[in-house]
Amino acid sequence: MTGAETPSSFRLAYVPGVTPAKWVRIWNERLPDVSLALLAVTAAEAAEALRSGGADAGLVRLPMDRTGLNTIPMYTETTVVVVPKDHDVTAVDEVSVEDLADFVLLHPLDDPLDWTAGPPGVPAKERPATTADAIELVAAGVGLLIVPQSLARLHHRKDLTYRPLAGAGETVDEAAETAEVPQSRVALAWPEGEPSELMEEFIGIVRGRTVNSSRGRTPTPPQPKSAKAAAKRPDARRKPGGVGGGATGRGARGGPGSGKTGKRGKPRGR
Repeated sequence: MTGAETPSSFRLAYVPGVTPAKWVRIWNERLPDVSLALLAVTAAEAAEALRSGGADAGLVRLPMDRTGLNTIPMYTETTVVVVPKDHDVTAVDEVSVEDLADFVLLHPLDDPLDWTAGPPGVPAKERPATTADAIELVAAGVGLLIVPQSLARLHHRKDLTYRPLAGAGETVDEAAETAEVPQSRVALAWPEGEPSELMEEFIGIVRGRTVNSSRGRTPTPPQPKSAKAAAKRPDARRKPGGVGGGATGRGARGGPGSGKTGKRGKPRGR
């Protein structure tokens, strides 16, 4: 792709709680001539934004409907329970599912966690519309909330805190039933098909490739060492034996460069 064909911007969608700052910084260092436009989307909107062409790539949460999309899992988030600061749960450093059995647990409609049998504890009478609404209800003392740690930080309040949920990603036994404590995985997603040159660049940044990687835009080739050395030596083209350099050619005995002129005899006749 030539410079004239390179798009002037790359659109990156990201869901709440995901912080793209690290990758944006690296992008700006490597591709200062191509702006990176950030698009904040909800978890429910992310897949459609990519399929419809509204974004070139997205930082999304799994599980999600990946139809028509490529994904690269990046990292797994810690699952935590959000509680009021004066709640009994704050007495421990880590909370188990059994610890929550007698408490009301809120389950917002935009919950990014995939509960196979619903959250533990006592279900609330109604499901809040959003995680932000659920946070307000936790602050009001209505119930507790289980979310990825990044969302707990995003909706931080001085009157709330959180504790890691033990057994996240594992299967635990509760009331003779099998319940899985889910985790959220953050992934890079983009539409199926041959990735563009800029998409390859962003994949490389996320995967930690160096600037000299063979993928993506071809870096400017380094100047050969011989050329660099020649540029630094103004007399690089001078032959040995220049001014004050001594004898040249075939040496000092009658050869070129000597002070003597050799005589050639006439051909001997037959």
